[in-house]
Amino acid sequence: MNDKLLEPVTHLKGIGEETAGLLHDMDIYSIYDLLEYFPYRYEDNSLKDLEEVKHEERITVEGKVHSEPSLTFYGKKRSRLTFRMLVDRYLLSVVCFNRPYFKNKLPLNSTVTVTGKWDKHRQTITAQEVLFGPKKEVSGIEPIYSVKGKLTVKGMRKFISLAIGQYLDEINENLPVEFLQKYKLMTRAEALKVIHVPSESEDLKQARRRFVYEEFLLFQLKMQALRKVQREQSKGDAIEYSETMHEEFISSLPFPLTNAQLRVVREILSDMKSPYRMNRLLQGDVGSGKTVVAAISIYAAILSGKQAALMVPTEILAEQHADSLYKLFEPFGVQVALLTSSVKGKRRRELLERVKQNEIQVLIGTHALIQDDIKFKHLGLVITDEQHRFGVGQRRMLREKGENADVLFMTATPIPRTLAITAFGEMDVSIIDELPAGRKVIETYWVKPTMLDRILSFIDKEVAKGRQAYVICPLIEESDKLDVQNALDVHSMLSAYSNGKYRVGLMHGRLTSDEKDSVMRDFSENHVNVLVSTTVVEVGVNVPNATTMVIYDAERFGLSQLHQLRGRVGRGSEQSYCILLADPKSETGKERMKIMTETNDGFVLSERDLELRGPGDFFGKKQSGMPVFKVADMVHDYRALEVARQDAVELVQSDSFWKDDKYAVLRNQLYHSGILDGEKLD
Repeated sequence: MNDKLLEPVTHLKGIGEETAGLLHDMDIYSIYDLLEYFPYRYEDNSLKDLEEVKHEERITVEGKVHSEPSLTFYGKKRSRLTFRMLVDRYLLSVVCFNRPYFKNKLPLNSTVTVTGKWDKHRQTITAQEVLFGPKKEVSGIEPIYSVKGKLTVKGMRKFISLAIGQYLDEINENLPVEFLQKYKLMTRAEALKVIHVPSESEDLKQARRRFVYEEFLLFQLKMQALRKVQREQSKGDAIEYSETMHEEFISSLPFPLTNAQLRVVREILSDMKSPYRMNRLLQGDVGSGKTVVAAISIYAAILSGKQAALMVPTEILAEQHADSLYKLFEPFGVQVALLTSSVKGKRRRELLERVKQNEIQVLIGTHALIQDDIKFKHLGLVITDEQHRFGVGQRRMLREKGENADVLFMTATPIPRTLAITAFGEMDVSIIDELPAGRKVIETYWVKPTMLDRILSFIDKEVAKGRQAYVICPLIEESDKLDVQNALDVHSMLSAYSNGKYRVGLMHGRLTSDEKDSVMRDFSENHVNVLVSTTVVEVGVNVPNATTMVIYDAERFGLSQLHQLRGRVGRGSEQSYCILLADPKSETGKERMKIMTETNDGFVLSERDLELRGPGDFFGKKQSGMPVFKVADMVHDYRALEVARQDAVELVQSDSFWKDDKYAVLRNQLYHSGILDGEKLD
């Protein structure tokens, strides 16, 4: 960076110690900081043809007063003044709130300039500013800055304008010429001037486009460089195995693999054969067949003489995985064992000794797998299912039980690609985006709470056929603050309604792990016909006999969570149903319900959820690790993110990036960020 740009803001005329102190409160210390302080929005005050103006857009119009102003008082010192205004060929209404003194300033046929929000349907402007006379000058597009204390937006514009006038020539380009030409991007100096002093909306669009690409490229370079460093520092143990025997195992599977499963298997096996440790995230929608992919990966490790560990969040899920893997591996002589907190005493000691001697090749369990006394002879593959349910430390402890073990994280929560390549940018991401053939689509309905009697009758019919149902509630107990259904009340209501016809169970987060497992086991074995639960059943429960999912107050859940809940049914051969009980008041709530009835594709839903909720809240709470960009938006600019990521991958993998002078500025960004060690490069 040019040293002149590091000069303090007090070098600008008009910025004394007091103003500098206010700027310091906004983290603005140098000229560079000031130039990099971008507007958060713009106001276009240029005169426009009303034919071009969108509904609810802020506009400025100039015209003649066409009617006597009408003034109405209401409430305490509140008023509404309206008049008609002729603008070119348009006759429109103007509304001014709490400005009664305007009445005598608006004679018929006088010229007036009005700025405000345009209601295209009613042909009305709600005035924010009124100028009695023609507009003296067209100010055009004006930047709006976030300011604090005594600082004003007008003052910020003045200071930044001075900085541009004196220091614009000191701005160095940080993107290689080849990218500027390839994508027809403005230079950094041009874009910086336009972003602060735009003359036309098209110029502003191009300036923003340049900074979006720059932000994404620099971020992705850091992620790809971090990935390269981690990969090269984490020496793996390349596996070698009989391809013929592995193909025999795949051929023995009870169903053919989908194209998506075959693609993902190739990606995983390629990692395992490489001299670097695998660090891969496997995403697959509910029912997409992640377990089979995991089994194929495990068998490759076993054929090479290694062991595999699979860690899952609950005991019942561990039992389900152990059961399915035992059936797949038993014909091939592979020893599979289950380790949970329920395995105690002599049985546990014997099991651990067999693991230590490699007599057990596949160990499946909960977080019990990471306890100190568990020793593997040669752990080569570590798989974590529903990886977000475990802490970073827990995942690391399991990984460290093997020497250079390959790591595969699995999740059934579809993460939009835009988030996957940012939040998990240092990992390789595989996606199973295809469901097995013949799987029946879950029929989803959105109904109002007034139809509860019909829903209860439907549950009756399904239970009478020997099937089971989930009923999900957002709360455990009644809340004074929230008017939503709670699990205890619904359990009582359903128990009374069933009147002994069927058994109703209750599950919620306040139960102990053992109590939850007991309830789920009763439901899995059909000792309980209808399970009333909070969202603790969202992930990892497999009850093929359950065909109905009823979700109370469905508008309170995000799309991804609703989809996860819906995925608890539809796991058997019978047609399944998801019923959303909801009466949303907001447009967003209505949109969620509509989307849920239109698609069963988790990845489509996750993208729509991201659009509705924003990247910061996608995971249910603010992700501290999510990047914050000044200009770029991961949702709306996802195409630019994809392009920047591909460019970053190619750069980091090329020799020229690390040697050629034309990439020196980009390389320095990596050294300054602390990702890479070494001297600053000129």
